[in-house]
Amino acid sequence: MVQDQPGVLARISALFSRRGYNIESLAVGPTETSGVSRMTIVTEVDDDSLEQITKQLNKLINVLKIVELDGLAAVERELMLIKVKADDNNRTAVLQLVELFRAKVVDVSPDAVTIEATGSREKLEALCDGLQPYGIKEIVQSGVVALARGSRSIGDRALRSAERLA
Repeated sequence: MVQDQPGVLARISALFSRRGYNIESLAVGPTETSGVSRMTIVTEVDDDSLEQITKQLNKLINVLKIVELDGLAAVERELMLIKVKADDNNRTAVLQLVELFRAKVVDVSPDAVTIEATGSREKLEALCDGLQPYGIKEIVQSGVVALARGSRSIGDRALRSAERLA
């Protein structure tokens, strides 16, 4: 959770860059609390490096709260839009595959369909693998967004921190 102010994303990404850590996925958006944004960052590091990153992030004044979410304790999703070649010969097969993955068609043209799919990275990769033989024209994918499972919430604590800093 970070203050919703210009430059916060740049400072956080610069911290990762200076330390030589790669950001695999990054998603930022508003929260239920005005003036607070949720930033979800995915990176592959060992436990010591994760501790170091956390300590450095906590030093940034615009960072309100850091919570480490692992795959089992969180609900994680990504969004993908995929434009696939689909003419009269293969359109039915493409649409059946879309339905199998519980995705949806959001645009249709005479020679292509655009598909919206959400889910885990593995599900989205499997969908792409299935669509590959038909000819993928374009793909755009969001970063991971995640929330802790159950009733646990960090929003209230972040709001109190934001009010103290305001």
